[in-house]
Amino acid sequence: MRHALALSLMCAATLVACGGNAPPAPSSGSAAASQEAVSRIGDVTIRASAIPTATLSEQIATQYGIARADNTVMLLIGVRQGSDAQETALPARITATATDLRGRQHPIEMRELRSGDLLDYVGTIDISPPDTVRFDATVVREGGATSQMQFTRDFYPR
Repeated sequence: MRHALALSLMCAATLVACGGNAPPAPSSGSAAASQEAVSRIGDVTIRASAIPTATLSEQIATQYGIARADNTVMLLIGVRQGSDAQETALPARITATATDLRGRQHPIEMRELRSGDLLDYVGTIDISPPDTVRFDATVVREGGATSQMQFTRDFYPR
């Protein structure tokens, strides 16, 4: 009996230490933005982030031409050359897909987004939270240099 009680207490302590089966807390918009995927090749840096559009401010959503919704995610990709302090935007052709946990692949139509001297690429997909989505992007820069990146993000209902 004493052995069974000790075993039960150890199991309970282990579950508490591991957080049990509770899912991780959903990230806020700013936390999601800080979880960007980064790929560096020489002096070229490619940054990608996937953000629920509902977390965008109305001003940013309007500027990007995106409707805010609980089931829509924005993929934002920027291609830059140079050091962090003196980066310049590079034009590129970007193709992207998103694959959900059920294995369904969704093409993402990427379009140019200009803001002053900056050039980014943006696209959206509809999701059904909670979901884990794998993003695959191919970036072809002027001159034909090609880069690929892949990253995964978890999305939770608000």
